[in-house]
Amino acid sequence: MQVYLTTARLTLRRFTEADVDDLTALDSDPAVMRWLNGGVPTPRAVIEREILPRFLRSYQRHAGYGVWAAIERASGDFVGWFSFQPHDGADPDEIGLGYRLRQPVWGKGYATEGARALIRKGFTELGAQHIIATTYQDNLASRRVMEKAGLRLTRTFRLTPDALIAEGDTFIPSQDLWDGDDVEYALWRADWERQEAAECERSQGDASLR
Repeated sequence: MQVYLTTARLTLRRFTEADVDDLTALDSDPAVMRWLNGGVPTPRAVIEREILPRFLRSYQRHAGYGVWAAIERASGDFVGWFSFQPHDGADPDEIGLGYRLRQPVWGKGYATEGARALIRKGFTELGAQHIIATTYQDNLASRRVMEKAGLRLTRTFRLTPDALIAEGDTFIPSQDLWDGDDVEYALWRADWERQEAAECERSQGDASLR
């Protein structure tokens, strides 16, 4: 197992071909797929032939970046994935952050925990300067994760079917989804450093009151 990083409760590692069943189960949950394609499961054949191979190739494109399987440390269970890599054709200093987790772990703070760890690694080890994340405007849970991770809303826009497919999703038009906009959140390295300094000062202040 090639571990990328660990947090208090998660291990992020490289995907392997043996992960096809877990990915299929993840993308078979209508609740997980709701904001991506209206809740339609991704066929196993698509995951096996297109999505998983794309994940495996991601480690070769940019050193230190890719799509990472998220494993719950306490149980060893697969709980989803995090994507942390430059977008195709984008400035390599600009990194896209994404995540998709199984419904049973929603609300436990895993997405925020993983996102924060990736952001820290990007800014302190990998030379990232700008991190962005996008979601559908009504996906309030995902938006809260972005905000808790320190990202701030920068723009609204319309994500096209071609863009979704480029990210590895099977897009099936949904009128409910297509009636609204998408949102982009972002965090610059300098802003993250200010956030970290402020958090350090708060921690020191709390310690002095004990």
